[in-house]
Amino acid sequence: MIKHICMFKMKENANGKSGYENALEAAARLEEFNGKIPSLRKIEAKVNAKDAPQDNYELVLICDFDDIDGLNEYQKHPVHVEFAKALAPLRELRACIDYEF
Repeated sequence: MIKHICMFKMKENANGKSGYENALEAAARLEEFNGKIPSLRKIEAKVNAKDAPQDNYELVLICDFDDIDGLNEYQKHPVHVEFAKALAPLRELRACIDYEF
């Protein structure tokens, strides 16, 4: 199994919304990936606590795949590609790790 974890530091005032607000919207959209990407076994999208330190990343994505091929399928899937394009102008930083478990 492969665990895919991405964290996103959101820009402030992108699209006229705070980083927190954009993270909430992104998390809701990510949860909609369930059932739409065949190789995706599990997905969680969480938003940092509103009162947590300001230098924390606002959004985390945690996904499970059977193998690295499944992760690679996910990366190219139109649902993911569309989301990534929409998120790009809203995020400042991205940190990611993929590991076997």
